[in-house]
Amino acid sequence: MAAMNERKLKAWVDGGVIDAEAAARIRTWEAAHARPLALWAVIGIGALAIGLGIVLVVAANWDDIPAMVRLGIHLALVAAALGLAWWQGDRLRDRNPWIEEGLLFVIGALGLSFFAHLGQAYQTTSPLWQPLLTWLALLGPLLLLRGQSWLTALALMLAMGGAAISYASGGYDTLDGRWSGPSPDEVAIVTSLPLLAAGLGALLRLSPGREVMGLRIEQLGMIYAVGMASLMAIGIYGWGSGSDGGDPDYGAGPLGLRAAVLLAGAAIVFLVHRAASGKAAAAVLAGAAAIVLLSGPAEGQTAFAAILFIALWAGVAAASIHGGWRATFQVAVAMVALRLIVLSFEFDDDLLGSGLGLIASGVMILGVAWAAVVIARRYAPPREASA
Repeated sequence: MAAMNERKLKAWVDGGVIDAEAAARIRTWEAAHARPLALWAVIGIGALAIGLGIVLVVAANWDDIPAMVRLGIHLALVAAALGLAWWQGDRLRDRNPWIEEGLLFVIGALGLSFFAHLGQAYQTTSPLWQPLLTWLALLGPLLLLRGQSWLTALALMLAMGGAAISYASGGYDTLDGRWSGPSPDEVAIVTSLPLLAAGLGALLRLSPGREVMGLRIEQLGMIYAVGMASLMAIGIYGWGSGSDGGDPDYGAGPLGLRAAVLLAGAAIVFLVHRAASGKAAAAVLAGAAAIVLLSGPAEGQTAFAAILFIALWAGVAAASIHGGWRATFQVAVAMVALRLIVLSFEFDDDLLGSGLGLIASGVMILGVAWAAVVIARRYAPPREASA
């Protein structure tokens, strides 16, 4: 890493970007703020070895430990971690924010694993969404109000999305292939709840000290929304037509409900997050709502479905230019190019047709890439400091 930085500094000095004095100041600052990564890696390996040793010792005597004793110890560890967070949380954050983030991660992991431990001790099972929902209700507020890192935000979003998807897919009987779960309206309501994360994140940004976490929740909520709209654009918005009585029928009602939730999230983000990136995020959510509504008529229509998918990601690319999301812009261009490649195989079944389709797709992809470079160089604004 140091060698790479030195090469960069030399290139900048040779290119006239900075002078020799500025390069010397950068070297001094980097030396004063250098992190002993090797030392921390050794400490981490040592801590991991101790932890694994404890796990192995416990595992070797697992059957000899009464279930109530194991659960009591597990619950005591959760209580101790919560007590430490309540008693020393602010002091840990002032000393090093990552110490508190690590403590929050331990609390979340201990809390979630307690439900698995409980099921193992009493030989009980339950749908995945039940422990996830209980975990969110008990520990979600703590992580939301104290966490700052991507790890904490991602844990919350994965729990929300996992609970929703687990509930939505829990009625499929793999033995006879028939559906006996919740109705399409119930599935639409449950899977729409994580879509509110974008608006929740925007509102959280209004609280002092919660701006970073709010931004991350808002961005993850938008990723969930774009992912759902993408799946709907390619025809994965339900489990079939329901004509055989096996799977639920997803019609205009459930699609309209999801679109309404997306529009509500877009309105909240637009009103609360007034920066360019906020307006871009609101536009992406509104565009996803439109794609969701049109995904129903696009079922079974290869060309129409492809147009919807490409339109969605073209809109993401346009919003990325306005919001300064350079990485997102590149992802959007890649998604459009990938969809064009897949489309060439969807239209042609034989080798000759597929080959000609790939040639045509390649020409279109090169055109898309060229246009993306031109647009990015000419119109892409500088990145926002607060995103």
